[in-house]
Amino acid sequence: MQKTEIKKGRFISDDDVVFRFSRSGGPGGQNVNKVNTRVTAFFDVAGSESFSESEKKRILKRLATRANKDGIVRIASQKHRTQKANRKAAVERLAELLREALKVRPVRKKTAVPEYARQKRLEEKKRRSMLKKQRSAFSGQRTEKES
Repeated sequence: MQKTEIKKGRFISDDDVVFRFSRSGGPGGQNVNKVNTRVTAFFDVAGSESFSESEKKRILKRLATRANKDGIVRIASQKHRTQKANRKAAVERLAELLREALKVRPVRKKTAVPEYARQKRLEEKKRRSMLKKQRSAFSGQRTEKES
C-alpha cells in the first residue's frame, strides 16, 4: 500500500483509488494492440475518510467536471508506454487536482471605481459618439447630382 501526500500530514492511499486498464491509442507498434497500458483512476471523494465534509464539498464543487453524481472523480492517463508509468502519472495528477481544489481562495474585496477611470470611460464614450455622429451627418447629405 503506497500513500500519496496531498497536504502536510494528509495522504490518500492507493487502496482508496480504483484503477481500470484499457488499450491506449497512439504509437507503440505491435505492442499497442496487445497490452492494456491506459490507466483510468477513480477516487471516491464522497466516501473518503481523508477529508472533512467541508473539504469534500469544496473538492466536488471545484472538480465538478471530473466527478459523477456519486462523488467519484475520474482521471485518465495514456501518456506513457507502460501501465506502471501511467498509473503513477494518474495518481500524481489526482493528487495535484486535490491540492488545487483544497486551496482556500481569498475573498475579493469590492472597491469603488476610481474617479479617473470613470471619467476616462465617459470621455471615450463621448469621443466614439461624436465620431459616429460625424459619419452619419456626412453620409446623410445629398449631392446636387443625386437630386
